[in-house]
Amino acid sequence: MAQLKILVVDDEPGIRSGVHRILGNFHVTYPFMDEDYTFNILEAATGEEGIEIIDREMPDILLLDNKLPGIQGVEVLEYVRKKNYDIVVAMITSYASIDVAVRAHNDGAIDFIPKPFTPQELKASIEQITKQQYLRRITTKLRVEGRKVRFQFLSVLSHEMKAPLNAIEGYLKMMQERQMGDSLDEYSSAIERSLQRIDSMRHLIMDLLDFTKVSFERHVEKMQNVNIKELVSMAVVTVSPYAIHKDIQFVTEVKGCETIWADPNDFEIIMNNLVSNAVKYNKPGGTVTVTVDCNDSEFSLSVADTGIGMNNDEREMLFEEFSRIKNDKTRNISGSGLGLSIVKKVVELYHGVINVESAPDKGSTFTVIIPTSQVSNLKTGI
Repeated sequence: MAQLKILVVDDEPGIRSGVHRILGNFHVTYPFMDEDYTFNILEAATGEEGIEIIDREMPDILLLDNKLPGIQGVEVLEYVRKKNYDIVVAMITSYASIDVAVRAHNDGAIDFIPKPFTPQELKASIEQITKQQYLRRITTKLRVEGRKVRFQFLSVLSHEMKAPLNAIEGYLKMMQERQMGDSLDEYSSAIERSLQRIDSMRHLIMDLLDFTKVSFERHVEKMQNVNIKELVSMAVVTVSPYAIHKDIQFVTEVKGCETIWADPNDFEIIMNNLVSNAVKYNKPGGTVTVTVDCNDSEFSLSVADTGIGMNNDEREMLFEEFSRIKNDKTRNISGSGLGLSIVKKVVELYHGVINVESAPDKGSTFTVIIPTSQVSNLKTGI
């Protein structure tokens, strides 16, 4: 359980003790919240004491009487607003003029709790305030993270595209100025290299779009029965041109259920990334083995290759965003450094896990395990 701090600023001891008594064992829960919330009650008898506690303890919720000895409640509220504190404020008062109510509302008070209040009235107000505080903080967090990801998106996009665009521009100028002579083979080779760089940029853009979609656009999953054999077949077909070029053979096996209830886009991201990497980091003449097994309790996917493999240090950084393994064997292999971090995010959305076993020069095996009960829960929103 999480705990929120509530500061009660009221000169009546009975009101302060009443809040303690009513909210002492009270907790708030709601399906969209990550956990239940309990409350730690703090007290102040004057506005000055309240400000001191606010600066020191930074409460989450402020229950504020307006008629106080010394500075008034609306002045405390104004102080909170000027400090830009992340505190939800409700006024508790037995009498307030329209002017006071308007002033309090303009300074950010979201509720008025009349005195005397019943336990049910106070609990109802606190429940509503807690939900609003939760949503406010989630919104702020998403806004901050959204700015961060947009910055990463643009930074990586501009950095990764600069080199291939310069290369393509160079090839085009050479062809325009006929610097390659009269041999059509030379021009054909330059066009082929340019197309390879364009394809690399296309994959980068798609990875970045998948990353932002998975991170920040998870609203309603498009759940449906996904044919597992078709999913595997499409992933193999997608990388077939590259696999044929490297003389890589595929071995596929689907056991157990024929379909799974899921968002097909999510499972395409998982399958396509893992199969593509198994080809990309494989040795010429190697093998990629794709095994799927599912039952009433879990969906299991294994993608194994006979490629270059990884050491322990390289495995540690494998799922980090914008991270790529760089050594002599991967020097000429293009990639955004996002594919596996995207896969991990998707797998975790389904409460699953992804593991990797690898040895240098022997190959790697990626295993995804997703509880099928969690897939069903996504359908119903449980």
